[in-house]
Formats: sequence, C-alpha cells, structure tokens
Amino acid sequence: MSSRTLLIGVGTEVALNSPTTLDNATVVRVVNNSGGSATVSVAKSTSVGYADTATVTLPQDAVEFFQKNAQDTISGSAATVLGFKVGFTN
Repeated sequence: MSSRTLLIGVGTEVALNSPTTLDNATVVRVVNNSGGSATVSVAKSTSVGYADTATVTLPQDAVEFFQKNAQDTISGSAATVLGFKVGFTN
C-alpha cells in the first residue's frame, strides 16, 4: 500500500524564514530553493513557550515532508525554503 500527498486548503507555498505553525499543520511539505544547503527547524510547543528545537540540513532542490504537532512551529534558514500544509492518504 502506498501513500499519496493530499493538498490541504487553498493557497501558495509559504516562505519559512519566520517560524510558523502553517495554520496548525501536522504535515508540511518543504522544498529548498535556496541554491545551496539550507536548514529546517521544528520547535516543540510547550505550555510556557517553545522547547526542544530539532534542526536538519536539506540539500539544494530537496523536497521533504515534516510531521509535527499542530502548535509546533517550523522555520527555514532562507526565504527560498518554502512550506505547504499537506496530509497523507492511502
């Protein structure tokens, strides 16, 4: 059984150079158009703010899917790192 990407909502990809929940998305498709390696970070939401930030490096032109909790924020190291709220379906 294979999974497919389900687009959720209407809109365009969002620059991730500022932390965002992406409308409380739990799955975010991220593409790195920065022209080089870029970082993507997910900060876990807590009752007193954000903690436990995880960061990964994406190579140029890479596409990756990040799963996060609805209130967690996601951000990228450049405005050319773009995210879009998606889901998975079988």
